[in-house]
Amino acid sequence: MAVYTDVSDEALEAFLSDYAIGNLVAFRGIAEGVENSNFQLRTTQGDFILTLYEKRVNAQELPWFLGLMQHLAGQGVSCPQPVASTAGQTLGTLAGRPAAITTFLPGVWPRKIRQEHCRPLGQALAQLHEAGRSYTPVRPNALGPDAWQPLLDSCRAGADAVHPGLLAELDAAFTHILPHWPGQGANPTLPHGQIHADLFPDNVFFLRKTVSGLIDFYFACTDFLAYDIAICLNAWCFEGDGSFNVTFGRQLVQGYESVRPLSAAERQALPVLARGAAMRFLLTRLYDWINTPADALVTPKDPLDYLKRLRFHLATETVDGYGF
Repeated sequence: MAVYTDVSDEALEAFLSDYAIGNLVAFRGIAEGVENSNFQLRTTQGDFILTLYEKRVNAQELPWFLGLMQHLAGQGVSCPQPVASTAGQTLGTLAGRPAAITTFLPGVWPRKIRQEHCRPLGQALAQLHEAGRSYTPVRPNALGPDAWQPLLDSCRAGADAVHPGLLAELDAAFTHILPHWPGQGANPTLPHGQIHADLFPDNVFFLRKTVSGLIDFYFACTDFLAYDIAICLNAWCFEGDGSFNVTFGRQLVQGYESVRPLSAAERQALPVLARGAAMRFLLTRLYDWINTPADALVTPKDPLDYLKRLRFHLATETVDGYGF
């Protein structure tokens, strides 16, 4: 359950007294997510989300995240909108943690991904990228390629206990990713802007077949736009056995291009971007798998799911191999 910090009734009442959102009716923890403590608030004025930002989130970067959500919502993207206090502040302190209230979005995330989800997902992602063009503050990707080798180094002692030979396999994979990464050496760079960087199924709400909301922007950053597509290909387009669903991938990319067509360089770079996206999530999951205490409230995700994806991408030399 993603509630790491308990909030007393007295502390909550004091915190809410700074907001003009009505009187508290109900308050419960949300058993999803892995980074922060999330609660659903119901007041006499409606439903809201209260987030307490835990230690993995840099508090100094919170204004960037909240500002991005505010900007995107103003551009028509359906995402949580920060609620300002009566003093005009969107960030406060509760139970010793930075905290914010955001608007509540209707809808549910898809427990089983279907073809009908992929095209609207691609469209929503492209709309986010287009809306983010006018958000000028920059946040470098803290989990970009420069972070991968240090992450792997921190896992060296425990990697092969997770899977025999994993360390050598990941070391070898770097030679197929880092030298070919866009912008490295003589490699051409790609269009960049604000990306979500974590648009997994549990961060996308649907009402029937329509995307009703995008949530959890706390990995968002300024990076290659096509890298966001690669993250989604990994998160949405693989079956449980590790096989790539060509139809899902084609629908996702076609949906994206119906809003923002990809350049030839972006399409050509998708295989290496997909390898990098698989490496990034494999490494953070591997780190959590090795370092999360056995009695922790959150069960770490299996890094080997992303090892299967990485192997597929390494075997796919060109974008034609994806079938789109």
